[in-house]
Amino acid sequence: MNLAAPFVHAPFSLDIGPLQLTGFGLAVLAAFGLSQIVTMRELTRRGHDLYAQTTPDIVFAALLGFLIGAKLYYVVLTGDPGAIFSRGGFVFWGGFMGSVALCWLTIKRKKLSFARYADVAGIAIAGGYAVGRTGCFAVGDDYGRPWNGPLAFTFPNGAPPSTAANMQDLFGIPLAPGTPPNQVIAVHPTQLYETAMGFVMFLILWRFRDHEHAEGWLFGLYCVLAGIERFIVEFFRAKDDQLTFGLTTAQVIAIAIALVGVIVMVARRTPRPGAPGIHATAAAA
Repeated sequence: MNLAAPFVHAPFSLDIGPLQLTGFGLAVLAAFGLSQIVTMRELTRRGHDLYAQTTPDIVFAALLGFLIGAKLYYVVLTGDPGAIFSRGGFVFWGGFMGSVALCWLTIKRKKLSFARYADVAGIAIAGGYAVGRTGCFAVGDDYGRPWNGPLAFTFPNGAPPSTAANMQDLFGIPLAPGTPPNQVIAVHPTQLYETAMGFVMFLILWRFRDHEHAEGWLFGLYCVLAGIERFIVEFFRAKDDQLTFGLTTAQVIAIAIALVGVIVMVARRTPRPGAPGIHATAAAA
């Protein structure tokens, strides 16, 4: 099988004097910036001006929670406490859970409604996710399994490089006998798949932003879509964390997140006292 790729990836970074900004760092900043804009504008449109004004504090908590959660999850996953000090090693599911936890604490401390923020956050997270995954592509991280299709990429300077040795030693992916260890292997650009699917999630959630359910319902829909997206892309990712029935750890978490989403959608399907609709009223503004 010919594994030569038509596209060769080169990492992206921006040097400003002694400071180097990686493509991942820039994408994360852009993702959270976009999320803040979407959240503030949607809350304002719905008539919740106080919540819109408080959004920067919530987004900062989301960013901090994401960085802490993503790194701690990676440390637990690898079993390497020293990885806490590495520049890379951020896992989305860990970041997602860290973000939700710290946002919940911040919102409760401000005596505001978590469901109100969460309903809008479903849209914002999907858009931010689509942007953020471009950062993974920019640094050559989280690529896929060997592939020789028309959109295949090689990552000679990836994190780590997509060499035969790394495919076998780090990801447990068998290759043809006699493949040179230093041969750079063509793979699925799964980061781009995730970017595309994240944008589709954003469009779906945007389409339902004027839903007639109780606040929080749209976050449930986001969880369902995010679980489906991650479950699918894991079949193409270069991973070695296989569990029972051939599922990865991320796929098991994806199923759990999707089920939580279904529960939220059912629980918030009808507005009622204590669970208002999404638009402000004189009593709920």
